[in-house]
Amino acid sequence: MTAGPGDCMLKVIDQMGRKVSVSRAPQRIVSLVPSQTELLVDLGLIERLVGVTDFCTEPAAALASKPRIGGTKRFAFDRIAALEPDLIIGNREENYQEGIARLATEYPVWMSDIASLEQNCAMIRAIGAMTGTAIAADRIAAGTERAFANLGEMQLGSAAYLIWRKPWMAAASGTFIDAMMRYAGFENAFQDCHRYPEIGIDELVLRAPEWVLLSSEPFPFTQTHVAELAAQLPGSRVVIVDAMPFSWYGSRMLNAADYFCRLRKQLNEPANALSDVG
Repeated sequence: MTAGPGDCMLKVIDQMGRKVSVSRAPQRIVSLVPSQTELLVDLGLIERLVGVTDFCTEPAAALASKPRIGGTKRFAFDRIAALEPDLIIGNREENYQEGIARLATEYPVWMSDIASLEQNCAMIRAIGAMTGTAIAADRIAAGTERAFANLGEMQLGSAAYLIWRKPWMAAASGTFIDAMMRYAGFENAFQDCHRYPEIGIDELVLRAPEWVLLSSEPFPFTQTHVAELAAQLPGSRVVIVDAMPFSWYGSRMLNAADYFCRLRKQLNEPANALSDVG
């Protein structure tokens, strides 16, 4: 990160390797990612956060009156223009690149690209540096690093982490979820696949994971789905888990290690005591 004498702009490189010129202490920030919106609030930037997506739900009270700019994969460009942002923060996976490219012709757009805890903490510190909240950002990042360092190791066995139904979709290698599965104590049954493959029941039967983890979002899995899969996979233990500790990079990770610790204890209970551990 460099700036010349008297220069009012910070010249930064985002996590996609893009060069971005950002105003020092930007005052009008638009967030295109729910978990990064939560981070901005936790950094004390609620007053400078002028626009968020329809899916930015946390913290609910703080965001209740914030202008909405559409979905993460369908922006309302006219609404963004009306907000006159001096910084837009997005993510490679969450947002669609055509929309990002269009925004980048008019505004500073800083993009994250996160598939590991290390990249998560680097993102937190980078956003802190850009927004003048470096001390708060380092406190969150360092706290996250300490919590995960103290988590310790545990092997719970192989697991398929499902995020969608019709078609069934799993989280595989190259995803933040995959990295969090390892911290939680699971070996990803779809480690040999990439990103979010569509799968069939036959393939699940063939791979025979010890666990099937049904994510609480984006698909709203219920106990009906638990029963459906348990009937077809009698050798697997099927449970619903809280999606946020597995997928909401940002300040949410500060408490994720505690969740994984509790999850481990719950999953060691007898099988008939389990169904929903989210």
